Amino acid sequence: MTTDDAVTAEAVDSLRGTGDPRLRELLTALVRHLHAFTRETRLTRREWEAAIAFLTETGQTCTDTRQEFILLSDVLGLSMLVETVNGHSAPGSTESTVLGPFHMTESPVRELGADIDLVGGGERCVVSGVVRSADGTPLPGAVLDVWQADPHGFYDVQQPDVQPPGNGRGLFTADGEGRFRFRTCVPSAYPIPTDGPVGALLKATGRHPYRPAHIHFIVSAAGHAPVTTHIFVAGGEYLDSDAVFAVKESLVKDFTPTDDPALAAEYGVPNPFRHARFDLVLERS
Repeated sequence: MTTDDAVTAEAVDSLRGTGDPRLRELLTALVRHLHAFTRETRLTRREWEAAIAFLTETGQTCTDTRQEFILLSDVLGLSMLVETVNGHSAPGSTESTVLGPFHMTESPVRELGADIDLVGGGERCVVSGVVRSADGTPLPGAVLDVWQADPHGFYDVQQPDVQPPGNGRGLFTADGEGRFRFRTCVPSAYPIPTDGPVGALLKATGRHPYRPAHIHFIVSAAGHAPVTTHIFVAGGEYLDSDAVFAVKESLVKDFTPTDDPALAAEYGVPNPFRHARFDLVLERS
């Protein structure tokens, strides 16, 4: 008679010939934990079939511009956990957070100070800062990939008939002193897509789908580990209940109301405007 322990042992043993040691380690742990989960919960056949159907629907929902599996990973806290266990250790380095499901297209190259908001309608703001190494040295030529939703909470890939491609996106190169800046609209809180299996999961668990207002960054520089991060708008809604668990206190920044006609003219925005300062610190690789 085959026991449940014997099934686990045989499944683990079947992985002995895996040539890649890391792959063998990962698969072995996965089998053990899945089997332990099944024992702990006394998983029924109907529940197993429902799980298979859910994962199948998740895959079928993915397109070139929508990644439902990343969204699933996000709402289960897995994405944030991966970022946390792989976080940089240098004191003062910028904390990482989730990539999110909408980094699905290349950001257009833009000049420093350019406007990434191509549709308008939101409160104007300027985001600026300096990219430095952990020892405080500025990083000239650091590359900043930036993307955000429009004032109504939608990304360009979600509204191809409404937003021009590249709206809310920009690829910037820091100047000789590591400085960067760009113009945009103040981001708003928004719901993650709820018209697929992840939305059904949130509804079944009584959770809201909202993310606090934020702008995404991926920042890289030669000789340094890149960081995927956000800047969150201080005082906004959902900072304490982000649907994807991605808020870190160090990433919450003031978008300061600024009434300075000369500075507004320098930045190329109407006065008054909002100004967010976001300095980034990269750890040496």
